[in-house]
Amino acid sequence: MINCMAVIGLGNIAKRHRKNLKTLFPKTKLLVMSASGRIPKETISDSDGIVTSIDTLIEANVELVIVASPAPFHAQHSIPLIKAGIPTVIEKPLATTREDADAIQKAIDKYGTPVVVGYCLRYLPSAKKLKVLLNNNAIGTLYNAYITIGQYLPDWRPSKDYRECVSANEKLGGGALFELSHELDYAQWLLGALDLQHAILRSSDELNLQVEDMADILTLTESGAVATIHLDFLQRKAHRQCSFIGSEGRLDWDLIENKVVLSNKEGTQILYCDSQWDKNQMYIEMITDFIEMIKHKSHSCTQVSDAALTVDLIAQIKTNYNK
Repeated sequence: MINCMAVIGLGNIAKRHRKNLKTLFPKTKLLVMSASGRIPKETISDSDGIVTSIDTLIEANVELVIVASPAPFHAQHSIPLIKAGIPTVIEKPLATTREDADAIQKAIDKYGTPVVVGYCLRYLPSAKKLKVLLNNNAIGTLYNAYITIGQYLPDWRPSKDYRECVSANEKLGGGALFELSHELDYAQWLLGALDLQHAILRSSDELNLQVEDMADILTLTESGAVATIHLDFLQRKAHRQCSFIGSEGRLDWDLIENKVVLSNKEGTQILYCDSQWDKNQMYIEMITDFIEMIKHKSHSCTQVSDAALTVDLIAQIKTNYNK
C-alpha cells in the first residue's frame, strides 16, 4: 500500500500523470510541486496538497514521485529523491546534457533507488508486436529503417501561444530533437545503439522559432543497416510512421493507427491493428510496470542507462551539426 505520492511539474503531462495515479491509487495522498517551487494561483486537479520544495516532499515521506518538470530541471529534481531512496519516474527526455544524465546515473549506482524514464511508446501494443517481429528476423536481414514524425506545433496546445510553450524554448529543453525524442528512443530500443553519420537541423520561417523545428538524422546500426529519422513541428495532419526493409520483406508501423503490416513475396497482411485502443493505457501500464520493478519482479521499464543513449545521440547532433 502506497500512502503518499507526488508529481513535480504542472504541465499537460503532469496533469495526465496525476489523473492516472488517482485512478490507480484512489486512496493515496497525492502531493504536487511546480517546477519552480511557486504556489500556483490556479486550481490543481487531482491534488491533495501543494509543496514548494523537494525537501518538503522528502519530509512528507512520499513513496513514489513522477518528475514531469522541464527536462533541464530533471537532474536537479530527481537526484535528491534518488539519494533519499524514493522510487522515481523521470519524464522523457531524461535530461538535456550528458553531464546531467551521468549525474543521475551516478546517484542510482550509489544509492540503488529504482528509477525509470517515461518513454511510454514502448507499451503501445503495436510496438510490442513489432519488437517481437524484428527480434525474430521476420523480414530477414535488415537493410533500412525509415522513421518519421510530424505534427503542427500550434495545434499541440491550442489554448496557448505555441511560442510561449516549453517546445519552443531552448532553455526549457525545446526543439524537435528533445520534444520528439520518443522516436530516437524507440529506434534504439528496436535497433540497438545508433552510430550517427550525419544530421541537418532547420528552423522554418513559418514558425519562426529559436530552436530547430525540423531534424533529419542519418545513422547506422551495429549490423550496418541504415536508419533515417525525420522529426518536424510542421505537418498539418499528424503523421507518425516507420518502415523496416529487409532481405525477406518489409514491415510498416503506423503509431497513430496502432497498426503493423507485413509485406513479402506471399503478399501483404495486417499483423496487428487496433486504432481504437486507449493510448492513455500506455501511461497506466508504465506506472504498473514500475511498481513491479519496485517489488523486484519482472518488468520492461526503460532504464536510465537506455534513455541516456538518446541524450548522448542528441548531444552528438547538436555538437556536430548546427542549424
